[in-house]
Amino acid sequence: MSLPSVIVFDLDGVLVDSRVAIGRSINHALGEHGFPEQSLASLERFVGPPLGIAFAELTGQSPDSSVVVACVESYRDRYRESSLRETAVFPGVPAALGVLGEQHRLAVATSKSLAFAEPLLAALGLRDHFEHVAGPGLHAHSEDKAATIRGALSALGGSRAAMVGDRCYDILGAHACGIPAVGVSWGIGSADELTTAGATAIVDDPAELPRALTAVLSVQGAS
Repeated sequence: MSLPSVIVFDLDGVLVDSRVAIGRSINHALGEHGFPEQSLASLERFVGPPLGIAFAELTGQSPDSSVVVACVESYRDRYRESSLRETAVFPGVPAALGVLGEQHRLAVATSKSLAFAEPLLAALGLRDHFEHVAGPGLHAHSEDKAATIRGALSALGGSRAAMVGDRCYDILGAHACGIPAVGVSWGIGSADELTTAGATAIVDDPAELPRALTAVLSVQGAS
């Protein structure tokens, strides 16, 4: 008998709205190291990519520079506690996870450090929905999203899988791992970004996820 299919979820922008927590923490780090703070709206595009990439763009330094490393550490100093107060679960997500968990094995693959992702999921009441959470260690400043997704897939096994994400990084990472991806419109990435990256489908509400994923996995199983 074959194993149940695996659904891998991105965290920020898919399961939770972390724009305030991430934006304020980025500004904290920028200010602490002498860089001008930005509007929270302008920082939304950095919800998703690894922190090293975000601070490299914001500071004009290379991702492995001492300046970027210092900004990442300052960010984490604030985010460690503030994320638990400034992050909210998107409406409809718990119900969708409940439905999907009855038929599939669920995992998270996030660019957020695992040391922050696990406590956040637990604090928001989501951790029990997932068999595995994959994320980089504290010292991995720019782990490729495909590597993170691959880690989640390896942990759960199974012959069929799909990714759910809100940014091009999620879609491209899924394709690099040989699995299809469903995009969600309530996150940070636009429909154009998700379509260009190759999302198999785009949904506008968490309640649409079970049907969309069933369709995607049915095609995958027939191919």
